[in-house]
Amino acid sequence: MSTTAILQFGTSRFLQAHADLFVSDAIEEGQSVGPVTVVQSSGDASRTHRLRALADPAGYEVRIKGIDNGHLVDTSRTVTSIKRALALPDDLDEVAQIAAGETRIILSNTADAGFRPQDADRSTEFSIEMSYPAKLAWFLFQRFTRGGARVQVMPAELIPQNGNVLRDLVLGIATLYPPAFAAWLRSDVIWVNSLVDRIVSEPLEPAGAIAEPYGLWAIENQPGLIVPCRHSCVQVVDNLEQVETLKLFILNLGHTYLVARWLAAGSSPHEYVRQLMESPDFGPDLDDLYRREVIPGFKAHGREQEANAYAATTMDRFRNPFLDHRLADIAQNHGEKITRRIGSFLSWARKADPALSMPRLDAVANTLRVAGK
Repeated sequence: MSTTAILQFGTSRFLQAHADLFVSDAIEEGQSVGPVTVVQSSGDASRTHRLRALADPAGYEVRIKGIDNGHLVDTSRTVTSIKRALALPDDLDEVAQIAAGETRIILSNTADAGFRPQDADRSTEFSIEMSYPAKLAWFLFQRFTRGGARVQVMPAELIPQNGNVLRDLVLGIATLYPPAFAAWLRSDVIWVNSLVDRIVSEPLEPAGAIAEPYGLWAIENQPGLIVPCRHSCVQVVDNLEQVETLKLFILNLGHTYLVARWLAAGSSPHEYVRQLMESPDFGPDLDDLYRREVIPGFKAHGREQEANAYAATTMDRFRNPFLDHRLADIAQNHGEKITRRIGSFLSWARKADPALSMPRLDAVANTLRVAGK
C-alpha cells in the first residue's frame, strides 16, 4: 500500500468535488502531491459503500455543470487521488499509525456542528462521540508521543479564521495531556486558515458529485506553509479576511436567508435554489436584500465595489439551471448557520456603522432568540 501525504477527515461530497479533485488534477499533471487517505470519522455505518467507492482504483466521477464566462459547461472528471478509505472506530489503529507517521497535511470538512464540544471530550480515551477537535487532539498526541515530524492542519469548515479556531480548541483539550504536548502543538503544527467556495449540488452514487464550474480554495500564507497542490482554483493570499467575508456574508448568507424564508413559507412547492430564484416571491427579494441590507454593510467597510461584483456573480451562480442544489440540504444545521452567517454579518457591519438598517436580516436572526437558542 502506497503512503499518503494527505489525511482527510470527512467523506463529504464537497471535498470529493473540491480538494480531492484539485489534488487529482495536480497528480495527473505530474505534480508530486498527495495522494489522500480519507477517514469517515462519524461512525455512520450506512456510508460504508461510499468509502469503498472513494478508494476504487478506477476513481469516481465529478460532473461540472454550469455557465463559465458566458459559456455552457457540461463535462465529467474522474478523481483518482484517494488511495485509502478508512472508518472510525473500526480502523482506529491504522488511522493512528498514518497520523503519527506518513501524513504531512491533515485536512477536514466536518458538519457545521463538528466543532461543538461533547462530553466525551473530557477524556483522553478515544471515543467516536468526541468532537472533531478532540479526535484531532488524540491523533496529534499519537504523533507527538512517537516523535513525529512537523505536520500541517488545514480545516475546510466554513468558520472565520478556521485554522486559528481549531488550534485554540485543540489547545484547550490538550490540558488533559502532558504539558509538553501543548508546547509541541504550538511549535511543530502549522495551523492554516483557509476558505473553500464551490457549490456542490448533489451526490452521485456510490461516490462522486455534481458541482458548478466555479471553485476556490483560498489559503492564507504563513512561514513554512505547504501548498497542497498547484491548481487554478487554489490561491495563496496574504490576508484571508477579504475573501472570507465575501463568501460568508454574501453567498452563504444568501443561501441561509433563502432557506429561512423557504422554511417560513411552509408549503412552498420549491425543492431547489434555482427554483426559488425563478420565483417572483424569492429571487427579487434576495436581490433587493443584497442591495439594501448586505451591500451597505460592505460599503461601511469601504468595500462596496467588490461586494457589488461578488453579489452579481452569486446571483448568477444561484440561477445555474443545471444545479439541483437542494434547499433541504442547505437547511441542515440551520440554527448554527444563522448564527455564523447572518448573526456574524450583523455584528461585523454594525461595527463599522451602528446605524445600519437591516430589518430582514434582523428578523431572521431574531428567530433564534424567539426559539431560545
